[in-house]
Amino acid sequence: MKNRREFLTAAATLAVSTKLNALGHLPQIKTPLTPGTPTAAAKLAVSTTRTHTIPKNFIGLSYESQQLTDPHFFSPANRQLIAQFKALSPAGVLRLGGNTSDFSWWKPTPETTQPPRPASVVVSGEPTNAFAYPITPAAIDSLRKFLDATKWTCIYGINLGNNTPALAADQAAYAAQALGPHLEYFQIGNEVDDFSRHIRDPKTWSPQTYFVEWLAIARAITEKVPNARFGAPDVASHYEWLTAFAESYAATENPPKLAALTHHHYVGGPPSSPTMTIEHILGGATTDPAVDKAATIVQAAAAQVKSTYRMTEGNTCYRGGKPGVSDVLASALWAADYLLNLASLGYAGVNLHGGDAKAVANSLGGTLPGEALMKNPNEPHPKPFYTPIADIDGTYTAEPVFYGMLLAQQFAGATLLDVTFDTSFTPTNPPAGTTPVTATVNATAFAAIRPDGKTIIAVINKDLTNDLVLHVTGAWPASVLRLTGHAIDSHDVTFARATVTPNGIWDPQPESAVVYYGHNAPIRIPKGSAALLVSH
Repeated sequence: MKNRREFLTAAATLAVSTKLNALGHLPQIKTPLTPGTPTAAAKLAVSTTRTHTIPKNFIGLSYESQQLTDPHFFSPANRQLIAQFKALSPAGVLRLGGNTSDFSWWKPTPETTQPPRPASVVVSGEPTNAFAYPITPAAIDSLRKFLDATKWTCIYGINLGNNTPALAADQAAYAAQALGPHLEYFQIGNEVDDFSRHIRDPKTWSPQTYFVEWLAIARAITEKVPNARFGAPDVASHYEWLTAFAESYAATENPPKLAALTHHHYVGGPPSSPTMTIEHILGGATTDPAVDKAATIVQAAAAQVKSTYRMTEGNTCYRGGKPGVSDVLASALWAADYLLNLASLGYAGVNLHGGDAKAVANSLGGTLPGEALMKNPNEPHPKPFYTPIADIDGTYTAEPVFYGMLLAQQFAGATLLDVTFDTSFTPTNPPAGTTPVTATVNATAFAAIRPDGKTIIAVINKDLTNDLVLHVTGAWPASVLRLTGHAIDSHDVTFARATVTPNGIWDPQPESAVVYYGHNAPIRIPKGSAALLVSH
């Protein structure tokens, strides 16, 4: 695994030193074409019609609350992790929650002991109360310094599963004072729609009983933190709970301040599932139906309570990710496509889940199931497999998902533009060196205008068979960045300035990174890769 470690170290250095989020002084990469690769064509027209602006803090990372028990993790001394956060976004959102958040307890003084379990709690399944852990003021103070260094804000998770309103309010009051302007809002409970499987009586647990518990804690917090805001209900997959929450909230007199409706999304799982494949996460010719279902429901619910909405935890494969799927180029393409899709649907932001091995494993009962699928689990690898930033041999490295997020980050703060994207276009004069085929290519396109007036276009070719020759209506000079790797299942992923010939076709021996795009100047986007065009 020496080559992988060397690559990861180099990739991490690239992400930090080149500040890709600013698109400045990018390195050039050369990727030869594969002769004879089938080539489909697509036509892209970008409208001047503006839809909505993507928030500057759209990009986010999600971590288990138990991560706070490691004093060296969210710490001003963890310079490598700080550098990776800053390379990903200058204004991101860190979400602390996950399964472990409902097994934490507030330890305000060294003498404080673990409180007794509330009578309403019925613990079974995983994680169990054996994974209970304390959160201390020192941990929150260290988190504040970490956020100072990264310039990120925080969605702070509060235990609902094993907690009382009084204890929750005490912790929230300290967190609000310590985090100050870095606090986005509080999240009470994690995946509450699944509480009946491991932490509440399934005979009585419902969206209504959940709302009663949520309201009691939210009001207790508001008494101590008058300006407190909340995200809810943070459901796993039962999106109808969003509707039920909005109805209960709208019917409540003087409810606590609501900042966002929140939910989670994983493409599939568990890792052992034979359907959890690269083809599955890339979607073939169809989109993930759960994405559209969640968006339709949360949009309506948010309109009812006049709130934003955010996807606060998700990734490719639930239960820690799957090797060969969650940690390869395919996951980077998925991340770029998924995040930009949610941005187009009006989401305020997306937090992809990750962290270190112990915290995520504890959230699953103590193990990472994906490791059982490896020939040698002792080989260096990201733990969990889907994490955007991994600790491998003591070095914090950018994983493939990170680079997909980095591409999407280029749209943060930009205003989306309507696009017409014809993926079954047949050109009259196909470019030389291509092998035209008649096919509807599996690709997506997004466009926006940045605050500096530059137009950006992202085209993600998720097709595993066909290269894509893109014909852009109109002509304008642009630089090109490529999200690519040696193969769709390779760990070596780069997002860097591409070099192209004057006619727009990728070339193994380039001379210029600038090209005028139009009907007569198509650009070739190889299968399993993405391109970002940035106007001059």
